[in-house]
This record gives sequence, structure tokens and C-alpha cells, in this order.
Amino acid sequence: MEREIIHTQDGSTTIHIKEWKECYHSKHGAIQEAKHVFIKNGLALFPNQSISILEIGFGTGLNTFITYLEAQELRQTINYVGVEAYPISEHEIQSMNYLEELDALESKVIFDKIHSTNWEEKNDLSENFSLTKRKQFFEDIDDIEKFDLIYFDAFGYRVQPELWSTSIFEKMYKALKPDSVLVTYAARGVVKRSMIEVGFTVEKLAGPPGKREMFRARK
Repeated sequence: MEREIIHTQDGSTTIHIKEWKECYHSKHGAIQEAKHVFIKNGLALFPNQSISILEIGFGTGLNTFITYLEAQELRQTINYVGVEAYPISEHEIQSMNYLEELDALESKVIFDKIHSTNWEEKNDLSENFSLTKRKQFFEDIDDIEKFDLIYFDAFGYRVQPELWSTSIFEKMYKALKPDSVLVTYAARGVVKRSMIEVGFTVEKLAGPPGKREMFRARK
């Protein structure tokens, strides 16, 4: 499928898939969306704690990089696992402007390391942040009670409804420890019903800029 680099409304870049008319991030602002959905309504629930995070849809590495930056501020120790079936290209990685837009040029070594580390290996980005990238289809995830927080950032239901199915959310539920959380930008009724069916308690929250609502699910 044909892909292009575009700028979202907050100035940050994303990848647009022309055939699907779908972007890796919100066209209203890639960075704004990541900070609102995954940091404000996810990571911020665990201040001063050591936690494990599972990201569903590693993509451009934006969520990973922002989480790394936040972990330094919040004094969190994080074991981060990012799952991606189709890694982006080196050209696409270098086309992302997150270092500039996040005013994080001093962390370029970390951003580069996020993308250059080997898949399927645990790598320490710093004393308090480890990253494991797994090249894996979501339906093949079989972790049991390993994670405190899931960033569910798959492509939208409109283009890939199978990624939002009951069977996938059952895997997410099993992967989480008791009293843990899943956050996602999605707010469709069919998604909520699938989450509830596998045991999640779901709350509707205010969405990021350009989107009225989002979900947070608790185990």
C-alpha cells in the first residue's frame, strides 16, 4: 500500500496510508493524541512506580519515546514491550520530526536507539527504562499477567475491525496483571461491548483534540 509522510495539525508528523485513508496517529495532532490518551490517562496513573507496559502497535515509536521522556520526569522504572507486525522503514523513521516538536534534541541518541535495537531482544535505554520490540501479529500474543498498563494503538476499527475483536481483547485481559489498565483512543460501542464481554470495566473519558471521547478499561 502507498504511504506518505504528512504533518498533523499540531505540527508533528505521521504516516498516511492512502488506500485506507488512515493515519498512524490522529490528523488533529500526533503528539497531542499520544500525550492525552497514553500519558495523561494511562502512565500518569502510576507515579513513582516500577511498571511494565505493553504497546499494541509500536509504529513510529512515538508512544515509546514520549513514555521514555515522561519516565525521566516522573521517576518511573519502566519495562516497555512494543508489538508491531510491520515495522516502518528507515526513511520513514528519519522523516519523523518528534525530536524537534518535543524539544528533545538532546535525546536523539535515545530516539535512534529505540529504532536501531534488535527485535526480540531486551535493551536498556537507560537505568530506568528497558525496551523489547516484538515483531508479532496481535493474535499471537500469549502473555499471562505480565503488564500493568496496555497502550492499545492499533489501526482504527473502520479499516481493521478484526484487531478490535473479543478474541483480541481476551488476550489483552489475560496479559494484564490484576488491578491494571488498558487505554485506547477508540470510543465505539462495538469496542466497548467486546471489552466488557471479556471482563473489563470500561469508562468513557474526554478524548484528545479533535476527538470527543476515548476509553479506559480496567481489569
